[in-house]
Order: sequence, then structure tokens, then C-alpha cells
Amino acid sequence: MEKAEGAFLTISELAGELGLPQHILRYWETRFPQLRPLQRSGNRRYYRPTDVALARRIHQLLNVEGFTVKGAQKALVDGNGHAPVAKAEPSDLPDLLARLMAIRTALARAIGD
Repeated sequence: MEKAEGAFLTISELAGELGLPQHILRYWETRFPQLRPLQRSGNRRYYRPTDVALARRIHQLLNVEGFTVKGAQKALVDGNGHAPVAKAEPSDLPDLLARLMAIRTALARAIGD
């Protein structure tokens, strides 16, 4: 049985969705103050839709994009949550293009095209 969009999720449901053990979510609660699920009797956790979205973003930062916990904390506080991208200066473009062409040529030779 699937829950309606926007329904609260238990820790086991969210952990299953993210493919993580439950203790990881509990650990994230200690490291990310923004992640605060409702706790009912017996300390049962219920994740609101905003908590679910935040847990998904933390999972994306840590396990997909390769951020450290400290880096993910900073990214969430800064509000962007994306890895910084270095912008090329116009004067760097000819050098960058030459390096990319050399890599392309080397790859073409390696695969035999």
C-alpha cells in the first residue's frame, strides 16, 4: 500500500525509500539541525514532507555528489546545496579548448576510431 503524496513517513519508510539503514537517518538528525521529524510517544519518528525533501537532498549531497558531512552542512546553510563551479575567464578559453581537443584525440585513439 502506497501512501498519498504529502503523507508523513515513518523512519523505516524513509530509510527504505533512500536505501539507507535507519541509524543513518538518526545520525543525520544530530548533524543537520534542519532535519527535525515529529516525535510521538515512544520516540516514534514521523517525517513531514519538508523533512522528507530535506533527507532526500542530504542523501543526494552525501551519497551521490560526494560531499562530506561538513560540506553538506555548509551547502544547506548557504542555500544552494550545489558544488561550486569554477567559471572560466575568456582568456582561458583557447587553452581550455586546446586541452579538450587533446583529450578528445587521445580518447579517439584509445577506442580505435
